[in-house]
Amino acid sequence: MTNSRNMDAALTSPSVARNRDPILAVLQRVLPASGLILEIASGTGEHALHFASMLPHLTWQPTDQDEQALNSIAAHRSASGLPNLLAPLKLDAAAPNWPVERANAVVAINMVHISPWQATQGLMGGAGRVLPSGGVLFLYGAYKENGAHTAPSNEAFDQDLRRRNPEWGVRDLEEVADLARGHGLELVERITMPAHNFSLVFRK
Repeated sequence: MTNSRNMDAALTSPSVARNRDPILAVLQRVLPASGLILEIASGTGEHALHFASMLPHLTWQPTDQDEQALNSIAAHRSASGLPNLLAPLKLDAAAPNWPVERANAVVAINMVHISPWQATQGLMGGAGRVLPSGGVLFLYGAYKENGAHTAPSNEAFDQDLRRRNPEWGVRDLEEVADLARGHGLELVERITMPAHNFSLVFRK
């Protein structure tokens, strides 16, 4: 039985309830039929919880580098009792070595814009290392196209991010794709999502 202290650690994000099902619809189509899904920067853990519950044929490995996030993920996992949702691992995307050496797919939701560019560089390098040939890297979030914002709301969001941390910001989709290509990951699908976001599907 989950104790109250564990439940207190479980954080919630309003955006998860809005975007989890549109994201799930893409994941159901692009993820492999079986295997380990490595989620980078799992945050509150609510996405991991939802996707593990809706994709019981896959094993979901949540990760984060923030202790509060790791505690939240663990609390959601404990409350769920899902057998295919693994205990969270501490993982810094920018680090040269990850605690997971192989994964059938890598997922990162709302990470690229809320982290320094070095984290995206590390994400691409890490995905290139852990994915097999044909493996999928899935990204979700706001992106610029050809250097321009896709909506005024995204421009305001970008300005707010940069005020909070000058190393954060909405990235240019083409620059992200070029970086991925340098690690053997090709952008094979760009899907327009609600609220001016994109799902990006890369394949090794």
